[in-house]
Amino acid sequence: MKQIKIISAICLFIASLLPAMGWAQSARQIKKGTTLAPKGGERQQEDTVFVKPRVDSVQVAFRKVAQRDLPGGISVLNLSQLMEKNYSTSSLENLDALLPGFTGNIWGMSGYLVLVDGIPRDANNIMPTEIDQVTVLKGVNAVALYGSRAAKGVLYITTKRGGDFAQKVSVRANTGLNVPKSYPQYLGSAEYMTLYNEARRNDGLPELYSQQTIYNYASGSNPYRYPNVDYYSSDYLKNSYGRNDFTAEISGGNARTHYYTNLGYWSVGSLLNFGEAEKNNGANRFNVRGNIDVKLNKMISLNVDATASFYTGKGVNADYWGSAATVRPYRFAPLIPINMIEPGDAASLAQANNSSNIINGGYLLGGSQLDQSNAFAGIYAGGFNKNVSRQFQFNTGINFDLNSLMQGLTFKTMLAVDYSSAFNQSYNNTYSVYEAAWNNYAGIDQISSLTKYGNDARSGVQNVSGSAYRQTISFSGQFNYNRTFKEKHNVTGTLLGYGFNISESSVYHATNNANLGLQLGYNYDHRYYADFSSAYVYSAKLPLANRGAFSPTLSLGWRLSEEAFLKGSAVVDNLKITASAGILNTDLDINNYNLYQGYYTYNDAAWYSWRDGGLVHTFDKRRGDNPDLKYPQRREINLGIEGSLYKNLINFTASLFFDQTKGNVVQPGILYPSYLTTGWPVYSDIPFANYDNDQRQGADFGIKMNKKIGGIDWSLGLNGTYYETKATKRAESYEFAYLNRAGKPLDAIWGLENLGFFSSTADIASSPAQSFGEVKPGDLKYKDQNGDGIIDTRDEVYLGKGGWLGAPLTFGVNLTAKWKNLTLFVLGTGRYGAKAMRNSSYFWVDGEDKYSIVVRDRWTPQTQSTALYPRLTTANSDNNFRSSDFWLYSTSRFDLSKVQLSYQFPASLFQKGFVRELGMYVSGMNLLTIAPEREILELNISSSPQTRFYNLGVKAMF
Repeated sequence: MKQIKIISAICLFIASLLPAMGWAQSARQIKKGTTLAPKGGERQQEDTVFVKPRVDSVQVAFRKVAQRDLPGGISVLNLSQLMEKNYSTSSLENLDALLPGFTGNIWGMSGYLVLVDGIPRDANNIMPTEIDQVTVLKGVNAVALYGSRAAKGVLYITTKRGGDFAQKVSVRANTGLNVPKSYPQYLGSAEYMTLYNEARRNDGLPELYSQQTIYNYASGSNPYRYPNVDYYSSDYLKNSYGRNDFTAEISGGNARTHYYTNLGYWSVGSLLNFGEAEKNNGANRFNVRGNIDVKLNKMISLNVDATASFYTGKGVNADYWGSAATVRPYRFAPLIPINMIEPGDAASLAQANNSSNIINGGYLLGGSQLDQSNAFAGIYAGGFNKNVSRQFQFNTGINFDLNSLMQGLTFKTMLAVDYSSAFNQSYNNTYSVYEAAWNNYAGIDQISSLTKYGNDARSGVQNVSGSAYRQTISFSGQFNYNRTFKEKHNVTGTLLGYGFNISESSVYHATNNANLGLQLGYNYDHRYYADFSSAYVYSAKLPLANRGAFSPTLSLGWRLSEEAFLKGSAVVDNLKITASAGILNTDLDINNYNLYQGYYTYNDAAWYSWRDGGLVHTFDKRRGDNPDLKYPQRREINLGIEGSLYKNLINFTASLFFDQTKGNVVQPGILYPSYLTTGWPVYSDIPFANYDNDQRQGADFGIKMNKKIGGIDWSLGLNGTYYETKATKRAESYEFAYLNRAGKPLDAIWGLENLGFFSSTADIASSPAQSFGEVKPGDLKYKDQNGDGIIDTRDEVYLGKGGWLGAPLTFGVNLTAKWKNLTLFVLGTGRYGAKAMRNSSYFWVDGEDKYSIVVRDRWTPQTQSTALYPRLTTANSDNNFRSSDFWLYSTSRFDLSKVQLSYQFPASLFQKGFVRELGMYVSGMNLLTIAPEREILELNISSSPQTRFYNLGVKAMF
């Protein structure tokens, strides 16, 4: 830990001193050499050290290639360019609308690998201003070299680096407001009491609240005696909260040294506006990143990268949003006014004035015997906490030019060590709350007495808890071969070893990845392409004999536009098709180690014997042995096409993919005699085996059109992904075929089919028996799918796709209009085809739950023809509140995700000044949602609300 801090500090210090040391002098002052790619593959002697990268080069597995030479199954976004017109606050913001194939996951697969500069790192620990390029590696050929952990795709983030140019300093500052979209709506005290009385009548119970009581709460005459607490009112919440950030970048270099430094800071506030929340609620983060690329001599160059980030999140010792969703509005008054204590009640006045927590000079903390701890009192007097996170990342690489041994041969090695830690600091105070007894015999409401619960105490002791750490060590070494013969035969090859180890606190086994990789590539005159990429993977999760496996893939490409029948076409500028196929062995879905071994347990098995009170431990088996357990495999074929038409007026790309996952590891009990497993005692001799199979298929596409019309440069882009999933094989044996999971989507939602509400006791008597509890008129009734006369879980059917791996259809539309120095950017995102359940506490209300406005549409004998909600009850409503199509809703939506207007001041204003460039912009995010169920989609329950973000930014270069 200490060494990493020292190394990071040294690297960043060196980067900041490079200009002063003279390393940033112009490349014109250094003897220039010749290009590294001479005709015929012959290398000429040179003194230059860096080849200027192609502006269209794309980071793929362990190398960069020209964009026109990309194999299939790869999407790329130049984020540093996009940031000039589309300011972002997070690294993956709106990525599903900007890149084909990415929907929050890749091609319908969960668990993609995130790499930052080739190292497994968190995407949320890097800011957009640090990023140069984002590459999504989707196809099997694209990810094969990264081994087992990359089998579900790779999201590769390439950070910015220096270059052979004079030093430049870029700064960017933003300030903005987050404005809540909507809040949940709950019933007030009087309406709640009225409907709660109705619920009791429905249950055959007497009413609890008298009409006078309900009137007192409805009148609002004394909110301290008859509270009607609205957690979402302006008494407790602001209209908005702010976010600010600042970034400074220093970069430059010469022919021998490149350097880059990034300093960033952001802070965000909170909606809460009382108590400790006013000063101790929010978050901030400071980060620093630096890297250096140095040529030591003609043969050896190296890079050193270091990053540190410091995050602090401040919060109160209360769950305000959770309480807002659960605590009924009449339970207690948050504050008790001292001036309403009866003047002659010296004991109560003394008790009040001796409190350690007098709020705003005149109030005591309110509560009750049942609410001695509550969110309001906790925020005023319960103390506060800090969540502290620190991340330090260091990596270095050495490159060897081995042309003296073989022309086109290089060797590269990389070592990375990352360490992160997190802990919680808190001051936990205890406090007393007061419940008032009231009278009005003097004609006004007065407090007769106070009942105190709890004690006021502030220890001043800082508590530290929740400590956690994570360490990542990553290494790679690779021989690269890249040579062109006779100007047309381009040959590439890579032989590598790659691995990483991620160890975490409270996790016994570290996450490991280790593999060898081989890539062989050939293209003839950028017309015909062949790429063989493979890996030999290793996993300790499998039996010793099966821990190694070979994963081969092949990609072929053909540029049709270079053929005689298309070359010179007035329509087609470029047209290329690709096809890839392969098999990847992966342990990603093997959920634990040693599953191939059966084991007995002693500590987990304890049973009462015949002797009263005697506890007998037994050795119980949990699974059988399977020495033949193997890797699950991803088997895939994908086809691709890319091109441009009408002199780059239209650019397009598209992919089709067909993917099978074979041999997922499960305990297939259906394949074994029933006597091999028992429920009591818990015993199983059934082994884990490769049995279940899944299937994914779909397409992604990207289209961009560019046209200048009347002095305005227009650019219109459309990106989209559509996919389907299916469980093709399952270890199941249902009595009825409609219950089979095989043949259904992997994100299938299952539930009962509702037939409306029971209208009467006669209706109940003539319907199939309900097995989920007693039902009455106004409860939901369901279809008896199997005709057995009983409604139970065997009547559940497939209801729709959950979209848990991304909506079945995701697309993004972006529009850019540039007129002189003014640029407008608009981004919209569509997500269609998925369903969800209205199953939160906002919709499923029974017992003593807080009532939301949805209960206004409840069933009653008078509203049975128009009711949209079941009858109210004070009991558990298990029959109504379970998965069924009654609660199903569509999550299809179109969002206006971003609008930004930017202005770049004319360069002529800064020809001789200190400032070289200056621009400003205003933007709005999450501005509009168009959806059939917009109100539900914009609703957050038990958490802070969704917001629209309005931002003002300034950027400059010096």
